[in-house]
Order: sequence, then structure tokens, then C-alpha cells
Amino acid sequence: MKESVNIENDLEHADKKTVIVIGGGLGGLVSGALLAKEGYKVTVLEKNAIIGGGLQCFKRKGVSFPTGMHVFGGFGEGGQLRKIFSYLGIMDRLSIRAMDEDGYDVVTVLEDGSTYRIPKGMEQYISFLSELFPAEKDGIKAYFDKIYSLTEEENLFYLREQPSQLFMSFSEDAVAPFDELMDRYISDPKLKGLLSYLNPLFGGVAGTTPAFMGALLNILHIGGTYQFVGGSQQMADLLKEVIEEAGGKVISGEEVVKIEVVDHEVQEVVTKKGNIYRADGYISDVHPDVLLRLVDEKAFPVSFTKRLRMVSETYSSFKVYVKFKEKAFPYSNHISYCMERYDAKYDTKALKEEEWPARLMYYTPVVEGQGEYAETMVIIGEMDYEWVKPWEDTRTGRRGASYEQWKQKMTEKVLDFMERLYPGFRDNIDFVMASSPLTIRDYYGNKEGSNYGFQKDSRDIMLSQLFVFTKVKKLYLTGQNVNIHGLCGVSLTAIQTAEAFVGQNVIVRKINNF
Repeated sequence: MKESVNIENDLEHADKKTVIVIGGGLGGLVSGALLAKEGYKVTVLEKNAIIGGGLQCFKRKGVSFPTGMHVFGGFGEGGQLRKIFSYLGIMDRLSIRAMDEDGYDVVTVLEDGSTYRIPKGMEQYISFLSELFPAEKDGIKAYFDKIYSLTEEENLFYLREQPSQLFMSFSEDAVAPFDELMDRYISDPKLKGLLSYLNPLFGGVAGTTPAFMGALLNILHIGGTYQFVGGSQQMADLLKEVIEEAGGKVISGEEVVKIEVVDHEVQEVVTKKGNIYRADGYISDVHPDVLLRLVDEKAFPVSFTKRLRMVSETYSSFKVYVKFKEKAFPYSNHISYCMERYDAKYDTKALKEEEWPARLMYYTPVVEGQGEYAETMVIIGEMDYEWVKPWEDTRTGRRGASYEQWKQKMTEKVLDFMERLYPGFRDNIDFVMASSPLTIRDYYGNKEGSNYGFQKDSRDIMLSQLFVFTKVKKLYLTGQNVNIHGLCGVSLTAIQTAEAFVGQNVIVRKINNF
């Protein structure tokens, strides 16, 4: 029997406007927390047993591993995230650790065996690069001046009041492919490769990804990066507290299977368990492809649904999770990146299996009371979804022997790569696990297991641009597909979503005046 959960009629909160959030990832939780602080009664419905989306952590043999959010900027003094989470009242309860200032990122290029420690701060980074590439000194300065100016075009990135949520304008340089913009200022191929080491963190594809995406991520990281101590699940749990302390609910294991739309207006949502939820407003924090499957085909204009189905996805990744033997491998207070060669323009989709992995990112998650030695390591390599298509109709734990054999082969290739960096690496391992693009697809609901949702395309920048407003009344969007991905980008978009309810710039002003 279906249970009607009409939260509009909850007498205890009869004076509050109500909001249903579909999806308990970062975007849904921050949007919900901001609205809870504005006096709304918020109910978050999450399909998985654990809330948080990319904030989720999982345990194997009593050991915790992070699934998504591994490194982030914006928590320094005056940083965007520090301001947002201070306003929400959880900043002083978050346990985070700053990466080394003299090398928050360490980049190794196997082509010539060089290792580069990336220093915190714009001036320090420019000076560091200029000493390595003196002939490029003027170009380096001009390049960083340019990418900084591109971030200035995004008011929300600096928590400035915005003139409009409905119209987005980009300069010609902002939408130029990031690699082509770099080519204007930098000529040395080694320097280009080094400057492009962060490409995997914004889904960078040469000739396609717009420069403003790379600019935002680079400027965010140059200000210093951080890790969660003990895992990122803590942020999801604290955001849940904000919502529930205001009288709302965050319900896990409650998958929405239907959004009932009548005359282009949401009437209710129905869950897999048969429960019905009604509210004054609804927020979707699921991938747009999932959203389209939840509504009747006539809910949105045909042009809108056709456009969404035309947008390409960013590439996915293969992850290897390592548990070390006790006191076997040193902890590193930085994120490591290793590339076979300086050529950063190689196409992930064109990479052959015998060439994979061509570059990896790896790090040792920090734990409470972190000492000299690492407990675990997470190793990430970009991977195209096409590689797992033979098993795309399967689900976790039921993919068959051929998939398990393939996954083991890919895991061994990653470990072979690590052996080149650390001879005897395998001898330090207690146990190892791996996840593929299918794992990401099934747990996060991302189409094709994409790391960052929709691929922004310089050739048609408006194709993949979504607004928080939709053509369906009472329905709003949030999450990484709407604006910018990542911990910072998704949190900033959540402000836009919440302000769709309370008024433009209302929350931005409160955050800045807090």
C-alpha cells in the first residue's frame, strides 16, 4: 500500500514552506541546508543506503576508503568554501588538513624522470616555473594573468552578487579550448605538459574543453589544497544535521522512481517503496539523464530533451584502492600525478589498452592521528566508458567472470605502473580492490560513469549549459551538471538553486555579511 507523505500538511511545521530534494549528493545536501537555514522544511530522498554521493566513503575489512572527493581548494582564509560552511555552522566541525605549501601537488614525468613540486601561491608558482623555463618567463606571467582574468568573469566564484541567473555570457577567450589559449602564451612543449597536469580534474579534452573550466580549477588549487581527515563522509553527515536540526529529514534508501507532472507542474514524487511525497517545491540533484527517466516524456519541451541527449559526457575513471601493511609505506602530504610523457593533448578515447594507463593520480588519504606511515592509497586513471560497454547491462556483484578477469588485468597494469615509481610496491600491500566506470555509473547515477557529468564544449558552449530553473513549474536543478563540478563548483551552484526559492543574491549577501 502506498503511504502518502504529504509534508505540506505536517502540523508541526505548518508555517514553513516545504521542499523535496531528489538525491542526497553534495548539491542536494548543500541546497537543502541553505534552504533549511532560510526556514524551509526540507526532505532529502537518497536512493543509496549512504548519503553523500561523491562524499561517500566505504569500508572493507574495517578500513575506510573515500569514493570521490579527494582534494579541494577554497578552504583558506577568505576562501569560498570556508565562507559557505562557516555560514552553515559546520566549518569548525569539519576536520581538514592543508597539503604541503612547498609542494601541495607533486608531478612526475617518466619521459625524462623529472619531478616537480608545485608550490602554493600565484607568485611562488610563477617564480618556480620561470626558473625552470627562463625563456618562457614573460609568457608564463601573461598566461596566469589571463586565466586569473577569466575567473573574474564568474561572479559566483568570488561570491559576488550576480546581475542575472538566467543569462550567461562568456568572453571569447573564456570559451576558447584551454589548450589553444595556452598555445598563445607558451611555446615549450614540456612546459605545456606540466601546466596541463590538472586536466583530469576538470575532464580536460584538447580542442574541446573551454578555458574557463581549467582557469577556475587552477586558480582554486593555486590558493592551496586540502584533504578531509578521516574521509569526506563527515561533510555529508554534518549537512544532514543542519537540515534535521531545522525540522527536515534526510532519508536514505528511498529511491525516487517517478516525478508526477501535470500541465507542466510537479504534483508529487513516488519512491520505489511506494511512498508519495508532496511539497511546495522540488530540487533534482540527479543526473539530467536520470531526471528524464523519472518524468513523462511530455513533461519537458521536446527541444530540451533532445538537447540533453545530444550532450557528451566527460570521461570516467578506473580506481584502485590499496590497504598497506602496517608501517610499510610512507604517508605523503600532497597529491601525486605521474605522466608517461609531457604530451598532454593525448585523447583518452583514442588510448589503446596496451598504452593504458598513460597517467595516474594517486594519494594517501589522511587519517585521525596521522603519523609517518600511510594506511591506504587511492590510485585513479582516466578511462573511457567504451571499455566497459560489454558489461553495461550488468550490476555490481553480478557482472560475470569475464568482467572480473578484465578488472584484474587493469588492476595489475596500475600496480605495474606503481612498481616503476616505487620498486617493490606490491610487497607493501595488505589487500587491493578496484572500481570501474560501471561502479561509478551505478553508485552515483552518472550516465556512462562520467567523472564530472556533461562535457563542456567550446564548439557549442550553450549546448551543455543548464540553469537551475526548468520549464516544469516547482522543479529546480542542482549538482555538477548545472554549472561547475567539484566540491567548490557544486556548492556554489547550490547557492543559485536555493536563491531560486528565496530571491537572487539573498544568500550571497548573508554569506558575505556573516
